[in-house]
Amino acid sequence: MAGLFAEAFGVDVTTATVTCASCGAAGRFADSHVYDRAPGAVARCAGCQAVLARLVRTPTEVWLDLRGARSVRVPLTPSA
Repeated sequence: MAGLFAEAFGVDVTTATVTCASCGAAGRFADSHVYDRAPGAVARCAGCQAVLARLVRTPTEVWLDLRGARSVRVPLTPSA
């Protein structure tokens, strides 16, 4: 799922911190449980298994649903 997010947004989301809207747990996006055996991918909270994010890629678009995340914090890489 990180590759799809990187393609869509140009950032490495594995370092992002996501806060679950259901249980309030905050953790690295890379620690979420990802299920990608369907037309899209689903990321679930490692704590309560609530859906954090859904992503579907078509030939022309990326559809993203983050309503299961209260917040997503992406660290910026310092410029040289």
